[in-house]
Amino acid sequence: MGKSWAIRFHQIGGPEVLRWEEVEVRRPGPGEVLLRNTAIGVNMKEIGERSGEYPCPPLPDIPGIEAAAVVLETGAGVTELAAGDRVGYATMPTGSYCQERVLPADRLLKLPADIDDITVAAGLHKGMTARYLVRKSHAVRRGDTILVHAAAGGTGLILCQWAKHLGATVIGTVSTQAKAEVARAHGCDFPIIYTEQDFVARVKEITGGAGLPVVYDSVGKDTFTKSLECLDELGTMVLYGIASGHPPPLELMKFDIWKSYFYTRPSFFVHTRKREDLLASAWDLFDVIRRGAVKIEVHARFPLKDAAEAHRAVESRKTTGSIILIP
Repeated sequence: MGKSWAIRFHQIGGPEVLRWEEVEVRRPGPGEVLLRNTAIGVNMKEIGERSGEYPCPPLPDIPGIEAAAVVLETGAGVTELAAGDRVGYATMPTGSYCQERVLPADRLLKLPADIDDITVAAGLHKGMTARYLVRKSHAVRRGDTILVHAAAGGTGLILCQWAKHLGATVIGTVSTQAKAEVARAHGCDFPIIYTEQDFVARVKEITGGAGLPVVYDSVGKDTFTKSLECLDELGTMVLYGIASGHPPPLELMKFDIWKSYFYTRPSFFVHTRKREDLLASAWDLFDVIRRGAVKIEVHARFPLKDAAEAHRAVESRKTTGSIILIP
């Protein structure tokens, strides 16, 4: 056993419940690896768990699911990794807001030399999310016109770029003119400032009333119901986040009878549960980064001990791109 420092919370609440505490770190067991984190991703998942919007692990909890790291020690039976190897992860259980931790070796990705730690921490979870959204939840095809909510956010920017790379016309909602410019620079053909425009009316104008094959919604309560009005008769509603809260209950038989919607609430952890799916997802992400089709944007870096400030920045909804923590 050893000592390390981590962010931990003992009760549900605002960013102020996050504490900088010394914690015990055990030695790795069979099939496990002891890691030292080098850069840590901030995602809506841990903010939702801390605030009570998402189911929370037993308390006290060290939040976080994503980081770049270096291997310190391997447990018995680990043959594909060795001390000094660079790795990345985006996985359960929670606990990435720390200096050191132990994880199963089969949840780790050995990083190629041309993908740096900051890119991994800022983009691994968000990038693999974008990958299943455009390839699995709805397979984006050349000629599709799609709608991405929160288009200037961490996942939104990656999603816009990847969809554009696949040949789609991208419509995106943002809250300000500054965010509209950021989204436009990252593949969004038609940024809509939802605080100034009715996005439903604008989507109908852009599509000539035809509607869309898919809406990607990470906002939830504020956008979900109106998003259904943007779909074509066989459109797919993809709800993959609830930044504004839970949407109202679905009353399926009250939908427009002239439309046959599809609805999905995909899970990152389902799409990466199998080792082969995790590897395929990560290598696809690394490939589009190498090609220059997707650029991972970092809005701000905070010391790990200042994780509460990072959460406040995300919850302000004034950020673009990703936020990371440096141990």
